[in-house]
Amino acid sequence: MLFHKIISTGLGIGYIGKGAGTYSAIATCLCWYFFQTGYIYPGMIAIWITVFLTILGVITANRVEEIWGKDHGRVVIDEIAGMCITLLFVPLRWEYVIIGLVLFRFFDILKPLFIRRLEQLPGGWGVMADDILAGVYANLVLQLVVILNLF
Repeated sequence: MLFHKIISTGLGIGYIGKGAGTYSAIATCLCWYFFQTGYIYPGMIAIWITVFLTILGVITANRVEEIWGKDHGRVVIDEIAGMCITLLFVPLRWEYVIIGLVLFRFFDILKPLFIRRLEQLPGGWGVMADDILAGVYANLVLQLVVILNLF
């Protein structure tokens, strides 16, 4: 169970308390940017890492729900996966990473466009699905920013 607690809290970020989702999204942005500039996970590897984190998130969120209850505030693996989805297929520029962070948090916090409904899914799927869709929406808007060359 310790493994699931460590993973679901984003290596402990979830224990920060208020704002843990934002801090975990920021940490994800920093890792995404610096790992890719160091060529640790360019291209397809970023996709596989995102898929892996998403699947791991469903599993670990499901397990810690047994202890902490439905979608506890400590669980931030959903924000980590959602932030990765936001940044997929986006050119690696710090401006896009910051815009992606703002967009993802906007969709994740306000939960427009059917995002809130996904929280009703059972177990780990309910924890992860809303952030997955928030990441997809943020990615689509970010793709428009890139295509229209707004920054």
